Amino acid sequence: MKDILERINGNKYVWFCAALALSVLTPNPAIGLAAGAFIALTVGNPVMKETGAVSKKLLQLAVILLGFGMQLNVVLRVGLTSIWVTMISISAVLAIGAFLGRAFKVERDLCTLISSGTAICGGSAIAAMSPAIGANQTATGVAMAVVFLLNGIALLIFPPLGHLLGLSQQQFGFWSALAIHDTSSVVGAASIYGAQALAIAATVKLTRALWILPLSIAGAKLNRTQSKAAFQWFLVGFLAAAAIRMLFPSLETLCNYGALAGKHLMTGTLFLIGGGLSRPALKKIGAKPLVMAVLLWLIISVLTLLAVKNGLMPNLGI
Repeated sequence: MKDILERINGNKYVWFCAALALSVLTPNPAIGLAAGAFIALTVGNPVMKETGAVSKKLLQLAVILLGFGMQLNVVLRVGLTSIWVTMISISAVLAIGAFLGRAFKVERDLCTLISSGTAICGGSAIAAMSPAIGANQTATGVAMAVVFLLNGIALLIFPPLGHLLGLSQQQFGFWSALAIHDTSSVVGAASIYGAQALAIAATVKLTRALWILPLSIAGAKLNRTQSKAAFQWFLVGFLAAAAIRMLFPSLETLCNYGALAGKHLMTGTLFLIGGGLSRPALKKIGAKPLVMAVLLWLIISVLTLLAVKNGLMPNLGI
């Protein structure tokens, strides 16, 4: 019986079918993430490499589909209105991260990767910065594991915290976009909170994600490496979907179905992402980098929460 279960769990198509089933059954990303993480941490995921590769593609597709739920003029207005917010938040995270890294004596490359992942968009920023600064595989893996762990926690606790704190849709949209690492978890948490929160969170987060390219180029220059980040083409797809909805009002119903499909797809995607968690990865994190990352995340979460609660964020009119 054990051998049969191991063969089933080691079949990548079983994982894909489970992700598809969850995508059909519920648009709640938290369920997908929790299910994938539970399976991976209890019985393991022997096909982690395959499910991880597919989840990256599905995540990009889900973000593109979610673009059908937004108007391009609104996306551009939100992006331009919030650009100063993203600049300040990114600068603050990098500065505080550098300070905490020195205080906890975290290796420089690892500190840079954790800070970049916290400042911009989690795993994508780490993947872009790693070759730019010439970081080794261990530092990259540890940073990914730390950010992934905090992402999962954020996806689960931010929506109920937002309701407990009485945050409006707009306030939660800003808070989640500035305080949660990965685009997937931002979109997942905001979609649970509400449509208006999703519109703001996704746009502000994607505005932050655009900083991947200049930051990685700067990292390469400072570290005298030749690498630079690949452009995130799915952002173009997101904007194109929003443009279609704006330019062709007659397709509104079809666009709504596309956005709904994106929400459902996010559930299956996060199931596969949750399946990428492993006990060895968690053990590899170590105490100091984890403490540094948690403190950095808590500081930024509290500061951005105070900012949104005190009306320091621009009114986006959504």
